[in-house]
Amino acid sequence: MKGKRLPALLPALLLTIMAGCGPKGPDTAVYAPAEGERLVIYTSHKEEVYQPIVKEFEQRTGIWVDVVAGGTNELLERIQKEADSPAADVMFGGGVESLASYRDCFAPYTCAEAEEIQDRFRDPEDLWTPFSALPVVLVYNTKLVRPGQVGRWSDLFSSQLRGRIAFADPAVSGSSFTALATLLQAVSGEDERLLQGLAENLGGRQLEGSGEVVQSVAGGTDLVGVTLEETALKRIAAGDNIALVYPEEGSSCVPDASALIRGAAHSENARLFLDFTASREVQQLLTEEFCRRPVRRDVETTGQMTPLAEIPMAAYDVEWASGHRDALLMTWAFYLGEGGEA
Repeated sequence: MKGKRLPALLPALLLTIMAGCGPKGPDTAVYAPAEGERLVIYTSHKEEVYQPIVKEFEQRTGIWVDVVAGGTNELLERIQKEADSPAADVMFGGGVESLASYRDCFAPYTCAEAEEIQDRFRDPEDLWTPFSALPVVLVYNTKLVRPGQVGRWSDLFSSQLRGRIAFADPAVSGSSFTALATLLQAVSGEDERLLQGLAENLGGRQLEGSGEVVQSVAGGTDLVGVTLEETALKRIAAGDNIALVYPEEGSSCVPDASALIRGAAHSENARLFLDFTASREVQQLLTEEFCRRPVRRDVETTGQMTPLAEIPMAAYDVEWASGHRDALLMTWAFYLGEGGEA
């Protein structure tokens, strides 16, 4: 299936983004195709991201796609439990260090036009197909925080911000785990002490999902938050009272990705979908409509994005983050529980 080319991107994709597409209703169930024309996707992407892409894929291929959405780690745990009899074919979304922690659940696949993907974002074994590049940022409320008051990871340990920091549960949110691992690799000090200090400064409080971070900061419940660049840029463009900064000690730009589930029932359709997510058309859409950075060499970011070369970057080690994931989450849960209600 690697060499098969999909039709040119249809105008319906942009129309879908603007108009939205509802889920398949019960009246369409009678038209469901045979097993060979089906695909089951688990995704941690927001509906506004996955829906137009899935809809266009269906229109271009005739493949019937069932989508199950949830948190990255929640879905990865589900995939692991279903390993003997996979219910899904593709994991669409999740930072690559989270995917790497479940590498036994996935089968390698080299997508079409893989040579166009930047080397920094590819896995040497092609265990996943990169989708977009996502720098981690700090955001603050522009009405309650002065410019320059927040600009470093170390600011999150300030007593002035105690109990006013928006941070999502890293055991649920893959982006929050990436942020936590970035902080540990960017800031000097023992990991355990850093985890303890941050948990205490959160006042033992964390948000259930990453989507709540910007909302909490913009609304003034929290003064500062930790999120992804794309989320912050969208909310700034929408007029929220927030600003973003790249931590001086260094951000990370870990890609999220898609992966073929080992033993997938619809593996050929899954490979077609992985090809589609890395296609030039979809990658162009990411930067033009979704405030995300493409992973292809032949697609440039929009002018509103700071060039990666100008963003301070920590030496983020994906293998370290993946290998220490369980231990870090256990330590985090322990200290957060000590600090208050988790």
